[in-house]
Amino acid sequence: MITIDKVLYTGKTHTTGGRDGASRSSDGRLDVRLSPPGSAAPGTNPEQLFAAGWSACFIGAIGIAAAKRKVKLPADLSVDAEVDLGTIEGAYLLQARLKVSMPGIDAALAHALVEEAHQTCPYSKATRGNINVDLTLV
Repeated sequence: MITIDKVLYTGKTHTTGGRDGASRSSDGRLDVRLSPPGSAAPGTNPEQLFAAGWSACFIGAIGIAAAKRKVKLPADLSVDAEVDLGTIEGAYLLQARLKVSMPGIDAALAHALVEEAHQTCPYSKATRGNINVDLTLV
């Protein structure tokens, strides 16, 4: 296991009530109600939060890959992340799909940027070999 040499940031939250609870960050910028996936209860769920965090981080990683190549990314670059919660033989698992849109970028270059981003994004590293991940250019 790799150990971090230099911590750049630590996100801190306090959560109560599990999937029917609430979560608040130590700085107060995040304050959300939680609800189970698919329920009509107000709030979001951990899978949505994970998808939002991963997609934001992935866009940042694409930006790093593009900067190395001196490529200007389109303002409407986007990542649609889908995180599935499911079971197999009674065990809970996740799987994910990242659908990347880079209008105006050559397909071969876009693929290279996505692949490099997937190698450098911390969320991608954390999930590599642990869950099924499908990357698609749309």
